[in-house]
Amino acid sequence: MGWLTKLLGRRDRNAALPLYDAVVARARLPHWYLDGAVPDTLDGRFDMVAAVLAMVLLRLEDDPQGAAPVAQLTERFVDDMDAQVRQIGFGDMVVGKHVGRMMGMLGGRLGAYREGLAGGDLDGALVRNLYRGAAPDDAALSHVRDGLVALRRALDTMSVPQLMEGRIP
Repeated sequence: MGWLTKLLGRRDRNAALPLYDAVVARARLPHWYLDGAVPDTLDGRFDMVAAVLAMVLLRLEDDPQGAAPVAQLTERFVDDMDAQVRQIGFGDMVVGKHVGRMMGMLGGRLGAYREGLAGGDLDGALVRNLYRGAAPDDAALSHVRDGLVALRRALDTMSVPQLMEGRIP
């Protein structure tokens, strides 16, 4: 074991895999795309994963035990986005740039959703980030907003170890 590994501690790169898989599974549920009118496109699926992931990251941020899981979950996201960009056919020269842009998009959404939840008005953040400025009808927006807010509240009932096992409500 190298000195840097000893200094920083050994991290299991797969520790957050069950949670990340649960996030992606939750984001892929058909009701988001059918009842919530999230575009069932590559961008729409990314935006929905980012929305669900943001709810989980916000939950972990609120917990003293959440720092390591936030880092591990973010690493899983980067690994997944890297693989997705490569699968689409981008070459090594531009993969990092695209993944960096996706990380920036996730960070922006995280801030927007944090503010929206704190202010009690998530709609504007959803229209900007999930629907990319093209507001759906009120019923669709309500469906997604209510679903994400309910998810965020339900996450508060879960311990960090439960979340890391992939048990999201």
